[in-house]
Amino acid sequence: MFTPIVREQFLVISAIGTNPMELTNVIYRASHENRCAIVTSRLTRHGVCSALVLQVSGTWDSLARLETGLPGLTKKHDFTVNVVRSAALVSRPQALPYVAYVSSVYRSDIINKLCQFFIDHNIELENLICDTYQIPQTSGTMLNATFTLTLPIGVQISWLRDQFLDLADALNLDAMIEPWRPQNTM
Repeated sequence: MFTPIVREQFLVISAIGTNPMELTNVIYRASHENRCAIVTSRLTRHGVCSALVLQVSGTWDSLARLETGLPGLTKKHDFTVNVVRSAALVSRPQALPYVAYVSSVYRSDIINKLCQFFIDHNIELENLICDTYQIPQTSGTMLNATFTLTLPIGVQISWLRDQFLDLADALNLDAMIEPWRPQNTM
């Protein structure tokens, strides 16, 4: 008996709206109704707007139905959406997961200088969380950033750490880089 191999396909959907619960509910329901599965999703609030980014999997026809139905939902529920066909991330068993933490007085050039450092050292970015907040004592603005990274297997970690800390000193940042550890979920 011949069983066809079903190749899983993916969509990456980014949606922006003002009501985070409705935004999430509408897109999750549409995915379910079109027989698609949510692989990953992230929702963040940015002022009055919320951004939802999802990776959705399914067969080519279920993804096509979802993709075709989204424009009507955006009009009905007043949000914007962008959809891109994607593929599964290739497994990288030789990569080392690390996290870099940075804290400093806010300057608009800090994140791009850190990204350039990682690019120059062939380090891949997996996740970036960046927040600013007002300092109550001085009314200044602080920046906190967390980079989740994958280092190439051949990198000399002590040398890279020294280079990273030298850059942090030159930019007047409080920073550290350490191996990624799974978070306890209880």
